[in-house]
Amino acid sequence: METNAAIFKSKDFVLENGATLPILEVAYVTYGDKANAERNTVLLLHGYTSNPHAAGGGDSNPGWWENLIGPGRAIDTERYFVVTPNMLGSAYGTTGPRSINPDTGKPYGPAFPEITTRDMIEAHRRLLAELGAKELAAVVGYSYGGYLTFQWGVTYPERMRSLVAVATGITGRGDESTVHELERHFEAAAGWNGGDFYSGGDGVEEALIDFRTNVLRNYGVDAELRDRGLATDAVDAELHAQAAKWATGFDANALIVLRRCATKFDAKPQAANIAAPLLYVLATTDNLFGPELGEQTIAHIRAEAGVEATYFELDSPYGHRAPSVDWDKWGGAMSAFLDEYAIIAS
Repeated sequence: METNAAIFKSKDFVLENGATLPILEVAYVTYGDKANAERNTVLLLHGYTSNPHAAGGGDSNPGWWENLIGPGRAIDTERYFVVTPNMLGSAYGTTGPRSINPDTGKPYGPAFPEITTRDMIEAHRRLLAELGAKELAAVVGYSYGGYLTFQWGVTYPERMRSLVAVATGITGRGDESTVHELERHFEAAAGWNGGDFYSGGDGVEEALIDFRTNVLRNYGVDAELRDRGLATDAVDAELHAQAAKWATGFDANALIVLRRCATKFDAKPQAANIAAPLLYVLATTDNLFGPELGEQTIAHIRAEAGVEATYFELDSPYGHRAPSVDWDKWGGAMSAFLDEYAIIAS
């Protein structure tokens, strides 16, 4: 499978609130043949704390959907050109709080402007134009990426032939108190310095590790490890090791920016705009986006948009991580859905 990682650069990116980012950079990974880009691109969107490395790493460095992307797999790279961008405001190469503000020569930090999910998809649009992707076979999003899938569906309904939203919702979770709780978590670090900690903030990395460890438990990673036969102490050690590795690459300010953005996301009032068929996938044990959202979301979209909308409930003990761990239980459903709605001759 042909895999390429790159950074797209653009200038004068105007945000929804009127602020301008003088320089926009979007880190992205592509899978498959760019010859398919014009009409058969799949835009694949990652989660809150994740990155564009969705596949191509093999056993030594597997992506978050390693078994779902590739030749003959559910997202078939012999048919589709797959583009996975790092979302605006994140910390894996796309412009965000850790990026250098060209006006100051220092990281934006807490001065990074507030962004919206609409800003995020506008950054995608610039990237897709550069890549020559005019017609999207599908927009596919996991977790936070599912927010962006719905945002694409209601904002640019004419651009895609299908939508796949996985372990996500049509409205965001939490409110401003959720953001304040996250801010207080980092404010407790001695070196936080109001968020200007990049020259060496004591305790910030430890706060990131603590945050990530709790997230991994909430996502169901501990259950996955126990089922591999690890004892409690070994599970705790592995969670800490995974969290520590993640903390070296992520940014606390990015967590805050992205969380605030998520709390304000709501595509439900614009559901009538959706024109593409939808596959909506939720796991039975996901405590972030529980299965109770399934039928009510599907019913709302059918009533408002009148499109084909299909709900698939994934029976799995692995919570929010279920679509990655138990990929074989639902990958066939996505493959069949894309076969029916996404494929078009090159």
